[in-house]
Amino acid sequence: MTTLLERAFTKAAQLPVEQQNVVATLLLREMESEERWAELFAKSQDALSELADEALAEFERGDCLALSSLTT
Repeated sequence: MTTLLERAFTKAAQLPVEQQNVVATLLLREMESEERWAELFAKSQDALSELADEALAEFERGDCLALSSLTT
C-alpha cells in the first residue's frame, strides 16, 4: 500500500462509522467504474481501429473539411 493511501485510510478510520461507510462506498464505486471502463475500452479496440481506418481513408480522398472552415 502506498503511503498516501495509508494516510487516507488512517484519516478515514477516524471518521464516524456512517462517514466511513460513505467514503468506502465512493471508493468502491470508483474502482468498479474504472474496471468497467477498462473492460469496455478493451472490447472496443477493433471498432476503434475500423473507425480510424475510415477517417484516414476519408482524409486521403479529400472528403474532410478543415475545422477552421466550419466557423461561422
